[in-house]
Amino acid sequence: MKYILFAVALISCSSAEKNTNYNSQLSFKSKMYEEEKSFLQKNSSKQSPEENQISKTSESDSSYITMPNCESCIIGSSPSYPEEFSNTFYEIKNADHLNLDNTYFDIPIVYNEHVEKWVNYFQRKGKGWFKRASERAGRYAPILSDILHQNGLPRDLIFLAFAESGYMNNARSWALAVGPWQFIKRTGERYGLKIGWYVDERKDPIKSSLAASKYLSDLYKQFGDWHLAMAGYNAGEGKIHRALKKYSAHDFWGIRRGRYLRQETKDYVPKIMALAIIGKNLKRFGFEREIEFQKPLEYEIVETKADSDLYQIASSLGMSFDELKKWNPELLRWQTPYWRGDYPLRVPLGKSIEFDECCLGADFKARDYKTLNIKNSASTAWLSKNYKVPEDVIAYLNKTNQNKHFTKGDVVILPFKSDHNRFGSIYKDLYVKKKSRKKKKGLSMRQHIRTAMKKGSKISNPKSFYTVKKGDNLWNIARKTGVSIHTLIRNNVSKIKRGSVHPGQKIVIR
Repeated sequence: MKYILFAVALISCSSAEKNTNYNSQLSFKSKMYEEEKSFLQKNSSKQSPEENQISKTSESDSSYITMPNCESCIIGSSPSYPEEFSNTFYEIKNADHLNLDNTYFDIPIVYNEHVEKWVNYFQRKGKGWFKRASERAGRYAPILSDILHQNGLPRDLIFLAFAESGYMNNARSWALAVGPWQFIKRTGERYGLKIGWYVDERKDPIKSSLAASKYLSDLYKQFGDWHLAMAGYNAGEGKIHRALKKYSAHDFWGIRRGRYLRQETKDYVPKIMALAIIGKNLKRFGFEREIEFQKPLEYEIVETKADSDLYQIASSLGMSFDELKKWNPELLRWQTPYWRGDYPLRVPLGKSIEFDECCLGADFKARDYKTLNIKNSASTAWLSKNYKVPEDVIAYLNKTNQNKHFTKGDVVILPFKSDHNRFGSIYKDLYVKKKSRKKKKGLSMRQHIRTAMKKGSKISNPKSFYTVKKGDNLWNIARKTGVSIHTLIRNNVSKIKRGSVHPGQKIVIR
């Protein structure tokens, strides 16, 4: 029997089916693999959703999964009606005028000016992005939704991943957050994700969703409020705790008003709410006919040995290397990790039979490595720093220890493929650096004056003046006097030097 999941196929009728020892399949010493194993076993005989509903394969087969019934919704959203919920549900507030089809969510949703801004954005400037991300949701949202649900979390948190990455496994932010759930390295490793030379499990939709479920669960336990938990996911829990203390606040809207949080965090929760509102009312917002959901992710698993050449495997299966990599987004390079035997490689449905026929017992060991002739001397530490390769990888390939000192005439094996440029696309992540957020540049005083001469009112016969006090500037004088900043600038342009006013100056206000 072949095991095919709505999100993942377990072991097919290949050799992998004969070996149901999942401890062997998931042998690397990490809790994340145990979590993955548990998820796979729970879903081992479930099948794929088609338009939010699944048909049985036979009358006697009762083990199938049905995604929540939510018409005109992103697949995987919580049910449309409260009686279908198995846990807490919330009806949207202040949105009667929107005439929504689906008004219930399993996270609290409100409609206010901040949410409205994002609802408008996704119907206009962000419409193309929303449409493309929604189409990817057909492939990945069912995975995320089911993992969240199995871990006791609201299904509508899929809209958090929507906001984070648009369901792109290879998404990378300016702060080097990676994957569909946009984990930074420190947080990803804290929740069990392996991140190194060979793999970045932040890109894996199953493992990263398991990690995100644990993180979101911890955040909710800390704050007891989903809005604060989501804000903590974006800014870090410490930042949110400090904001609550600083403003003596009890909810997200209380800490949003001040200047302590970045604008990105202030917009984060309203953005998720807007995505949830539109994502569960596609017809109402004109998206239902525009979106063609991608097919749900269905695949099988075949076991490969440690340090296997993915080019050779792909060729034997009649696939391109890029296609095989697409099915295994966590694999960064052209070979499987040397430290993990029986690596569970994902392949399209039907390919496991081809693997049985062509590849059982085949030797796919990676051998086509670049070599380096040492001219003088080099330590593993120097090689690691210069070529951006971990010392343990260099030691493994050269069958030595990490303290090895290579001398003139030695030939060192490096983990780049012989015909690859080590600065090529497959290695580009080695050279990505965290970027500073670009600050928006303000207008120059010359530009302000030019604008003021057009927009400000001309005062022909001044009758009222203001004496500048210590600490004053044009902006707070405008607020104090109720006079437009443009009018102030236009009528006092000769007294303003580089945008400054000085105590004792008398400036025209009326």
